[in-house]
Parts: sequence; C-alpha cells; structure tokens
Amino acid sequence: MKNIIQPVKGTREFYPNEMAIRNWIYENIRNVSESFGYSEYDGPFLEPIDLYAAKSGEELVKEQSFVFSDRGGNLVTLRPELTPSLARMVAQKQRQLIYPLRWWSFGPFWRYEKPQKGRAREFFQWNIDLIGSKSPEADAELVAICAEFFKQIGLSPDKVKVFINDRRLMDKKLSELGIDDLLKKNTLKIIDRQDKMNHSTWKMYALDNGLSEEQFIGLTKILINADLYQESDELQTIFSALESLGVQEYVQFDPKIVRGLDYYTGVVFEARDVGKSTRAILGGGRYDDLVKDVGGDPLTGVGFAMGDVVLPIILEQYGLIPDLQVNPTQILVTIFDEDSMQVSITTSAILRREGFSVQTYPEPAKIGKQLKFADRNGVKFALVIGPEEKEQGIVQVKDMKTREQSSVPMEGLVNYIKGKLAE
Repeated sequence: MKNIIQPVKGTREFYPNEMAIRNWIYENIRNVSESFGYSEYDGPFLEPIDLYAAKSGEELVKEQSFVFSDRGGNLVTLRPELTPSLARMVAQKQRQLIYPLRWWSFGPFWRYEKPQKGRAREFFQWNIDLIGSKSPEADAELVAICAEFFKQIGLSPDKVKVFINDRRLMDKKLSELGIDDLLKKNTLKIIDRQDKMNHSTWKMYALDNGLSEEQFIGLTKILINADLYQESDELQTIFSALESLGVQEYVQFDPKIVRGLDYYTGVVFEARDVGKSTRAILGGGRYDDLVKDVGGDPLTGVGFAMGDVVLPIILEQYGLIPDLQVNPTQILVTIFDEDSMQVSITTSAILRREGFSVQTYPEPAKIGKQLKFADRNGVKFALVIGPEEKEQGIVQVKDMKTREQSSVPMEGLVNYIKGKLAE
C-alpha cells in the first residue's frame, strides 16, 4: 500500500457496491421529485466566489469553500451549494420561464470540512425548489416531498422527523427581547449552535456574542416553547396543509431550527434521525430575496438540499439498505476453446441485440472456473458451446440459481431465456 498514490483527503471512491446504493438513492429521488411534477436541471460545477459572498454566509465562503484563482486571475470555487446558482439561472431567463417553477437536481458538491463519519469534502446532493409562489402551501409541498421520500425508502416517522420553524416568527420574538437587527444575525447563529454544545458552553458562547443575561434567559424560554407556532398564521396553515397531504406524522414544530445560511427569509425546516443517531439528513427553507440579490427582479422561492453521505449510514443502522444487483449481467457465454470462440462471440451479440445483458468470458479457460466466475458475480445463466454443441446446433444453458442444465436448440435460445426470466 505504501507505493499506491492515495486519493485527495475527503474525496470518495465508489466501488460497484457503493455505486449501486448511490444510483438507488438517485432513482428514488427522481421518482419522488417527478411524482410532484418537478423537472430535472443542473448548474455549473465551477462558480465565481462572488456568487456566494453576498448571501450564503462568511463561514461557507471563508472556511468551507475550495477557492482558487483561474489562469485569468479570477477567484472561482468548486460549488459548495446550488441555490445561488439556481437563483442566477432563473434571473438570467426570468421573463422567459413559466411560473411557478418546480426544479430538482442531483450532482456533486465540495466543501472544505474536516472529514469524518457522515461528512466528506466531496458529496452528491439532492436540490429541489419551487420558485414563484408566496403561499404557505408551497412550503408545505416541499416538506411533504421530504416525507414522501422517507416513506419510499422505508424510513418511518419513528425513525425520522422533519422539524419546522419560521424565521419571521423568531425575528418577532427576538425583537420582543430587545435584540436589535444588528445582533439578530448573531443570535440566529447562537440558536443554530445550541445542539452542538453543552448548556454552559453554549451560554458562554451566547454572552460572548452579545446577548445579555436577561436576553439569554428569554431566549431559552422561547426555544423550549412547543406551542409557539400558534403565534404564526403561516405555520398553522402549513401544518394544516401537511395534514391534508397525509404526512403530518413526519412533521413537528421546533423553535431551535433556524438554519445557518443567511439567505433564508421565512419558513425553515430540517429532517433528522430521531431514532438513534440524531443526525441531520436534509435542510431547507424559504428564500424570497435571493433572485433579486443576484441581479433579477424580486421572486420568491422555497427549497431544500440533501447530501448523500449521511443517508446510507442511517439506512444501514436500521437495516434498510436493499439487496441491490451490482452486476447487471444476466448471461455469461463461456469460451470452451479457441475453436468455439467465434460461435460464442456471435451468440453473445445475438442475445445482446435481443435486449439481454451479456458478458463473454474473455478467453478459453476451464469451464469450472468460468462457472465459478458467473456464480460469484450473480449471473443468472451460463451458456456452454463446446465442439459437440456446435456440431449439433445446441447450447447448454445452466441456471446458476437452481443448478439445472438444459440443452436448448440455438434457434430457440432467445425464447427459452425470455421464458425462464419471466418465471
């Protein structure tokens, strides 16, 4: 291992088993997104750092982004998130698009974070957004998409919950504590970090960041008030809509959810594993100023993002990783000897044209070795065409599951395998 060049720290390698899981997650994302009528899109992997500097927050820009100068001296970054790119894309064609937009994407992102279990510097992320509607029902739709996705992959409400809050409600409550606009930004960060510290450390952090003792006491009372949502017409409408959508068992109000990004303006939400690890799975919210901030006309939006690093860990801890077919091969055509090579290759081509996934063993070898290869790779059928089969115009078809072997005329081979696969 000493002589093998190691991958870049924090990047990921997807062997076929891991790739099968990633593709399974992607297919479930696609199914749920399209079931709500969302269209797939994507943006650039490289962006100017200025796109994030204004609204995403200092921590993302200064500490978490991979920033470098291109050959022209411009500061660019590997994209750490997609929402600012989406806002710019909408602003660029704002008068040509049909609203409300429902768009989704799944692609690679990069953040310069400390690699650990559940966190990597390179990850794939599901982004889904509804642009051009101010209604609380639009917010509810995005939360319902989260819940439907969890249902689809087997995560029940006793395992995951989507916690919801509204920054407008929090803004009102912070004002009542005498916290001015300048201090509110710091206070949201204080709230966001509560679960990351013990109480005494968190209190010290809050006081060091500008809160008075009295304001801190008032803030702690706000953050344990489970009925606070009743002061928000928007939140009450959202919970009513979620009940109509049939996902109310997945959702819960939580005044501690404020989300760290600066561009959120209203409802915010976060899904967490509540059964075992308490890990965050996804997060999102309403951003009504972002399109305007990148140069467009004012346009409302709501959406969420989910990375692909934490989810497999949670699925594994609940035994919910499906038994996936890693190797797509249905049929292995063996090579009996050099003289049989041509007929085996021709048979493979015929079967492939009929829509089967077919491998030809690359060289003559002992049939036992080739059958062992088929068995270890989960191949359904192995075909043997030796000198006698070639002369008689037949194929020996071995069912690798039942171990049964049948002599099948070459002209009836396609129908025979179709029939066996249909059983």
